[in-house]
Amino acid sequence: MPRLTAQRIAGAVFRVPKLRHDLPPALATRLQGLRVDAILRRGKYLLFDCESNAGGGWLILHLGMSGSLRLATPGTAIEKHDHVDLIFPDQILRLRDPRRFGALVWQEGPSVNEHPLLCRLGVEPLEPGFDGEWLYAALQRRHSPVKPVLMDSHLIVGIGNIYAAESLFRAGIAPQRAADRIGRARCQLLARCIRETLADAIAAGGSSVHDYIHTDGGAGCFQLSCAVYDRCGDACHVCGTPIRMLRQAGRSSFYCPSCQH
Repeated sequence: MPRLTAQRIAGAVFRVPKLRHDLPPALATRLQGLRVDAILRRGKYLLFDCESNAGGGWLILHLGMSGSLRLATPGTAIEKHDHVDLIFPDQILRLRDPRRFGALVWQEGPSVNEHPLLCRLGVEPLEPGFDGEWLYAALQRRHSPVKPVLMDSHLIVGIGNIYAAESLFRAGIAPQRAADRIGRARCQLLARCIRETLADAIAAGGSSVHDYIHTDGGAGCFQLSCAVYDRCGDACHVCGTPIRMLRQAGRSSFYCPSCQH
């Protein structure tokens, strides 16, 4: 959202008293007049640097299960689940959240990583510190099936259900394999496949399976190229074996029983 950086927040409108957390009127007052110096990301959280080094702070936003952000022009009609507006001089950043599982909270001061929502998050898989050696060491302490482990945000952030399934397929690793039974060489491969999968997804604009859209209303298209996700019963693109599905930690896992071991 580069069009918002260097702009000042003219006002904020909260149409509901709370999402996952309370939306106090004092927060709307605190935001008024602050300049957005940068918009960063940590895991699934968007971090708005609102003059944090000049007496301001950080606005922390999470979209939850069904939330989306849109850039709207002043006067755009308000729809049923449009719960929050951040008003800028010539546009509005509008949060739509039908299930109200999203979050909008404030962190005062220059540092944001100590906030309770962020301080226990794991490593970023696209940052230099994530590689096969790190992954191998981390998985040696985990006895659970590897796919739920990859999705544990206290260990690694940003690997959702789709990207975990696709990364494991690319690496030839079955989702039900115990994490601590994956050797060093396969961890090297898996780390590379995770990074490649995420890079491909970013290049495709993300995955629009249910609610995810861009701020201009457009959709991502990575899901159209998935090898296993949501393809139960379809033939594997590599070997022709029907893709299978199993439930793990309450989520659907898709895999090829011939290509993944």
